Amino acid sequence: MAQKLNQFFRRFSTPAMWVAGGLTLFAMIFARISLYNFLSNSLYIAAFILTGSPILFRAAQGLRFKVVGIECLVSIAVIGACLIGEFSEAAIVTFLFQFGAFLEQKTMAKTRSAIKALTELAPATAWRLTDGEPAEIDADDVEEGDRLLVKTGGQIAADGIVVLGDGYVNEASITGESKPQHKTKGATVYAGTILESGTLEMEAVKVGEDTTFSKIIQLVEEAQDAKSPVERFIDRFAKYYTPTVVVMAVLTLIFTGDPDMAITVLVLACPGALVIGAPIANVAGIGRGAQQGVLLKGGDSVHTFAKTDAVLFDKTGTLTVGRPQVTGLISYCGNTNQALSMAASAEQTSDHPIAKAILQYARQKELPLVCSPQVHTQKGFGLTAHIEGHDLLVGSEKLLASHGVPISETQQQDILAAQRQSATTVMVAVDGVLNLLLSISDALKPEAAACINSLKKLGVRHIAMITGDNAHTASAIAGQAGITEVHPECLPQDKAALLQQLQAQGHTVTFVGDGINDSPALMTADTGIAMGSGTDVAVESSDVVLIKSELTGLVTALRLAKKTKAVMYQNIAIAVGTVVLLLVGLFVGFVHMALGMLIHEASILVVILNAMRLIFLKGERK
Repeated sequence: MAQKLNQFFRRFSTPAMWVAGGLTLFAMIFARISLYNFLSNSLYIAAFILTGSPILFRAAQGLRFKVVGIECLVSIAVIGACLIGEFSEAAIVTFLFQFGAFLEQKTMAKTRSAIKALTELAPATAWRLTDGEPAEIDADDVEEGDRLLVKTGGQIAADGIVVLGDGYVNEASITGESKPQHKTKGATVYAGTILESGTLEMEAVKVGEDTTFSKIIQLVEEAQDAKSPVERFIDRFAKYYTPTVVVMAVLTLIFTGDPDMAITVLVLACPGALVIGAPIANVAGIGRGAQQGVLLKGGDSVHTFAKTDAVLFDKTGTLTVGRPQVTGLISYCGNTNQALSMAASAEQTSDHPIAKAILQYARQKELPLVCSPQVHTQKGFGLTAHIEGHDLLVGSEKLLASHGVPISETQQQDILAAQRQSATTVMVAVDGVLNLLLSISDALKPEAAACINSLKKLGVRHIAMITGDNAHTASAIAGQAGITEVHPECLPQDKAALLQQLQAQGHTVTFVGDGINDSPALMTADTGIAMGSGTDVAVESSDVVLIKSELTGLVTALRLAKKTKAVMYQNIAIAVGTVVLLLVGLFVGFVHMALGMLIHEASILVVILNAMRLIFLKGERK
């Protein structure tokens, strides 16, 4: 029965509110004519029943579960008003309360527009190729490994790899970038994006809830439902606030003997603006972030990130473009191709950008690759492998040193020369002898220096780069970005330890990274920020995701977090200040119930409008 009543009130409360508003207006007109007093009171009572019934029902439901909320306060107040014959007050108060709830729902719907816009972009159908023949199927029926045909104007139904054709894909639903991206054989495409020109055949790699598109929607939904510390405090505060107000009203009745004033205390003390102020700011801020390609994972993330005063950056894929290329090779052996082929075969097992660079270099030379070699990764150093009877080392000088591989003075000079050119050096040793020296370069992101400067303007006092790369390369890249503090040759556990040191010094630390080896640091930091192009592990471990993988998003996210937190506190000040002023006005005789309720509901509108400013907050200009 209770469930049916709840559904009924949800469905008809809004039209009932508008009818009640009309009845109240007519009642106020008839009240001016003494002949129609009975009619005006009847209209007030009808209006009260229409708008008061849902409130009384929710109050009763709350009491069943020992929850004394705002509805309970309003119910006591309007019932008391009816008992003393103030039907007009009861009708006006319940109408204004319902109107405030109506505005709240509309605003929440508006602030959740980012999710709505995303879900409307979800693909509905796909063209699956079977024996070369296309057949239209439901997007939910696409399976991993399916070969799909995407026509001009069609929507891509799964994350996958282009196997044939070329075209331009609009990826705005994923990255926020409106400029179409050219896709050819081997390129990655995402579910929810649109092929604006050309024809593609693709192989589905991730389908359904595993696609990037679905994960973005899920992350935003979870974020908007997660509460901030401020909201949790308000929830705890409300448990004690409502009984306190009831006691205050009883004391008012005892000391003044005026039931009108006691009931008015109950009405004016309703913390409506206080309850809505923090969550609506939180939802608006997170929704705006999603529109700008920034996923803030909940109120906790927003609140903590806003306090950031120290930011540490990973290098590869974060400060740099993340597409390193082999720019130099020095051979110290007689069979260069064999050593390079073994190195690339071992790197097949890694998703690290440097591994991809070595693999691409070997493929360009059309070297054969060994399948399923025995490979063991040593995080921060490189990897070891056993391939075709040979012991292989691919990685840093430290890796070679730990296995007793000698490096001559000439070879050491070659290494230093490459590093001074801001190249990352990777050594390949076969059977305990250094065979190859690879120079791998990755360009600094063009927006990096501007990002560092903007962070300083936003109050970030401590900025550093922390990387597993060598000191020479790390310093060269950091210098180009305008970062003066560099921590090179750090293992994953070293990154986490450095973060803990800063936290122990009282800093609120944000770490920005994109790789699997960044996961410990992302989880240790007060706020972990992952690039959207990074690994799934990094994205899952983070508190904030920059979908576009651009550093301008970091500045946008921090500015938005600070603004959202500020709006939360502004709303709390407006709500508490309004209640205090109304109660003072009541006791000095300047405020009565209807006027007080009007001002009270106006404060809710002000809080809503204040939060909605976040929806139009501009991002960082490029």
